[in-house]
Amino acid sequence: MLRIGWLQIILRRGIKVFILALVFNFLLIFPLKAQLPFLPQITWETFKFNQNPENTMISACVRLDGRCVFSILDQKSNLAQRIKYTEERLKDISRSYFKQDTQLKVYSQEQGSQENIYVSVGDRQVPVITLYPKDATARGVNLKHQAQQIANELDFGLRRAKEERKRAHLIEQAKLAGIIALFILLGELAVADGLKRLKKVKTKLQSGNFSLPQPFGEYVNQEQKLNLRLLQYRLLQVLQIGLWLGGSLLILNLFPQTRSLQLWLITLIRIPLRITLVGLATYILIRFSNVLIAKLNHTLAENYVMTRDVKRRMQVRIMTITRLLGGMIAIFWIVLGILIALTLIGINVTPLLAGAGILGLAFSFASQNIIKDALNGFLIILEDQYAVGDVINVGEVGGLVENLNLRITQLRDGQGRLITIPNSEIRTVANLSSQWSRAEIDIPIAYQAEIDRALKLISQVAQEMDRESDWQDKIIETPEVLGVDNFSDRGSVVRIWIKTEPLKQWEVAREFRRRLQKTFEKHNIPLPVSQQKVWLER
Repeated sequence: MLRIGWLQIILRRGIKVFILALVFNFLLIFPLKAQLPFLPQITWETFKFNQNPENTMISACVRLDGRCVFSILDQKSNLAQRIKYTEERLKDISRSYFKQDTQLKVYSQEQGSQENIYVSVGDRQVPVITLYPKDATARGVNLKHQAQQIANELDFGLRRAKEERKRAHLIEQAKLAGIIALFILLGELAVADGLKRLKKVKTKLQSGNFSLPQPFGEYVNQEQKLNLRLLQYRLLQVLQIGLWLGGSLLILNLFPQTRSLQLWLITLIRIPLRITLVGLATYILIRFSNVLIAKLNHTLAENYVMTRDVKRRMQVRIMTITRLLGGMIAIFWIVLGILIALTLIGINVTPLLAGAGILGLAFSFASQNIIKDALNGFLIILEDQYAVGDVINVGEVGGLVENLNLRITQLRDGQGRLITIPNSEIRTVANLSSQWSRAEIDIPIAYQAEIDRALKLISQVAQEMDRESDWQDKIIETPEVLGVDNFSDRGSVVRIWIKTEPLKQWEVAREFRRRLQKTFEKHNIPLPVSQQKVWLER
């Protein structure tokens, strides 16, 4: 046990060290902005529509071995072709420079209103890029100064690329790659252990009694724990993927021969990564909103001084409103996440919003029944006709309300069938569990029995049951024996009313009948059986 404890501590610290090392390498070993060009820079311009993307001035890097050497600024329509031409020239001259042990010289030469930047290796001289006045004007600097700056950056980039290909540097990078791989394995073990433990807790919470009737505080605690555990579970899964993906990209970045592959992978996952990040943020917001709603409702329900019946009813209503509000907030975050994801991948959402408005108008005319369902569902919740956890009868069907939203009501009947009723079809509803319930028990007494003695025994059994601690919380008022209510073919019918907590009437009635039968047997009070008399006449 001691070894396992130390192993867990080492794994947890290992993953923290790996994350710190990852951040350190991203910040210090290579420029973050240069290596991650796919991350969007959100400004006020991001939210402006009807822009002409072809005429927009943007900046991009000229790369060597996947590393940014210098950046140029141009219109979007010309930038890609210009960078491609420059990189081909740079690769061509770099091959000669890497193979030969000759002197490198980078300089700029003025030709009219332009500046040409040349790279000289031995006897070979190659023009790499031509700068125009607009290149300097867009940056607000002098053209000659801009050319000199690019020449210095190009000279530094070529010398650094040649230095990275030396044997000693490659050995150091290989050692660093091994350390990163070790941290990845340690992090994977720690995350896998956390996922295993969270999965057990999540399964235990999901398999529990996650519905009313039960103590409202326990219900809220279960809901909060489940939402938090689900959030932690998803974050650990994302961390697990991030460990392997980030570690692999970091290792590929260490070597000049594989840095281009790293850039290709980053370009490949650029759009999926944006969508994944938006989806993850949406999921976190949904789970966090559910936790806040549950906590707020628990605070409202527990901080008011109310009678037991009113408090219980309020808790049932709060649970129903919580589910409805949670669904509406989830839809809001999902729609917002979709719009943000479309914006980040370069799709103009203005036409989509206009089309959605027109489509919604047409849908409202074609779906009048759905609108009626929504309005009636809203009135049901507002007027507290019934809520989730109530037992109701609607027409010829009835059962426990399992789900209630603006569209439908779902009941679970005694046979386990799930009954779905559109809210617009609910006209008259009988709520069997609103505030309190009543067990109405009809007791047949044989005609030959002493009726007064039987009434006395019935009252005695009811009072004894009411005084017991196990049933005091379920029986609200002293049972009321109404007397002989009817005469039937079996005998006299005595009726008794027992006021109970909501949904406890059937449990109380079953226990009362059991006790009454034993009492009648003890005092020789016969229970009647069906009888028929036949007269024969000539």
